[in-house]
Amino acid sequence: MTVSEDGRRYAPATERNRGPILAVLQRVLPAAGAVLEIASGTGEHAVFFAPRLKPRFWLPSDPDPRARESIAAWRDSLPSENLYPPIDIDVREPVWGVEREGIAGETSPPLTAIVAINMIHISPWEATLGLLAGAGRILQSGGILYLYGAFKIGGRHTAPSNAAFDEMLRSQNPEWGVRDLQEVVEIAAEQNLTLAETVEMPANNFSVIFQRLSG
Repeated sequence: MTVSEDGRRYAPATERNRGPILAVLQRVLPAAGAVLEIASGTGEHAVFFAPRLKPRFWLPSDPDPRARESIAAWRDSLPSENLYPPIDIDVREPVWGVEREGIAGETSPPLTAIVAINMIHISPWEATLGLLAGAGRILQSGGILYLYGAFKIGGRHTAPSNAAFDEMLRSQNPEWGVRDLQEVVEIAAEQNLTLAETVEMPANNFSVIFQRLSG
């Protein structure tokens, strides 16, 4: 990762995956409302998606202050009227700040979707549990939770490169690692989130789309 003088961080994978991800988001996201991005990282996805997903609004977040600085710098460099300033969310918390305080302003749109890109394998399992619990609390009936990244299918890696990636992640932090999709689906169901679609993506990744059930 590189950092520019104005604080913008660059992640090489972003330019490779943003086009295919956008194509899925344009198809599966609700037509209006606000999209909460969890673990926005550098902010490159936020500034790319926001203007291309109008009239939806995009709300980036990250628990790392350095990431929020990068997101803000990207927002200053490539402003879009539907892109909110980044907020601090640690999904492991029992109540997220956005639940207490809402989105910016009294006339802010309803939160209709949550997006997490390359998050659950680069975080402890507790973060996945927190993400799913938060989506279950926040999303209304019909709301969308979108996950992107590598997954095991039936307990097995889908490619040798993913097995090597998993080993590398666990060597960095034993609490990280490629998750098994079925286990994620089962936990999601406990939060009233049903698997709506799984889309195979480039580089042996998946888009996994959940929908919040009524009740």
